[in-house]
Amino acid sequence: MVTDLDKVVFVGLNSRVAALDRRTGGMVWQWRAPKPRSGYVTLLLLDDQQLIAAVDGYTYCLHPRTGQQTWSNDLKGFGTGVTSIVALGRHNPHDVLVAAASADAASAASAAATSG
Repeated sequence: MVTDLDKVVFVGLNSRVAALDRRTGGMVWQWRAPKPRSGYVTLLLLDDQQLIAAVDGYTYCLHPRTGQQTWSNDLKGFGTGVTSIVALGRHNPHDVLVAAASADAASAASAAATSG
């Protein structure tokens, strides 16, 4: 079981997801999709309770600390293939990156105005 999510990295391939110790690379937990039995894996860590894993169109929610599957959705009628996942929220790393980029741009503009 993972106690600190900052100390793991999540890896997905061939219908499997693993949590690895970031320092040692050791396996913390692993999970295999019930279906399909092989395929591309797309991952999105939403927060400390939800790791979304999509495997060729089948979508699963795993608990990131344990790897336990909490729900699934076959997305019937959508077909199969490599899946794209997007979510916005206060815990999303995208928001942090956008805020950091905005701060950098503002700092650069301020520096240019001062030196100009």
